[in-house]
Amino acid sequence: KASFRATGQTGILITGDGVPLDAVVADFMAGAVEWLTPDNEPDHWDLIEGQGSLFHVSYSGVTLALIHGGQPDALILCHEPTRTHMRGLPGYGLPTLEQLRDTALPLARIANPECQVVGIAINTQHLDEKAALACLAEAEARLGLPAVDPYRQGAERLAEALAAL
Repeated sequence: KASFRATGQTGILITGDGVPLDAVVADFMAGAVEWLTPDNEPDHWDLIEGQGSLFHVSYSGVTLALIHGGQPDALILCHEPTRTHMRGLPGYGLPTLEQLRDTALPLARIANPECQVVGIAINTQHLDEKAALACLAEAEARLGLPAVDPYRQGAERLAEALAAL
């Protein structure tokens, strides 16, 4: 049992339901996500659509509200290795996966002390197959977590990591 919880316009267009989080007044964003993800049975998963980045100065507030309101049991880190800077902010470089993990996890544990980082989704669309596989293997070796490009390889290994919780 699983539900996709849309938090942006594209997700809402796809599913027909959700909360456009960037249109919610800041004081109510975390509560809107909490409303969107009601308590469920232990074998039910809420897959919450991510927004922005904790490291993007324009969108980090939305991202943090999403994390706190969602009270996640698990995080999957997302990365695009060929991107050199935050979209629209050439002076702001991307964090390493370690920096992302070490920032996101303590913030998630404010709402759920049991939260874990269980995998990495890497967008390798601008890499050829050999470079993509090398990138995934390197990330997996560095962090000790399954690393996949869900478009190239599917998300089965990420689902298995979630199911292992």
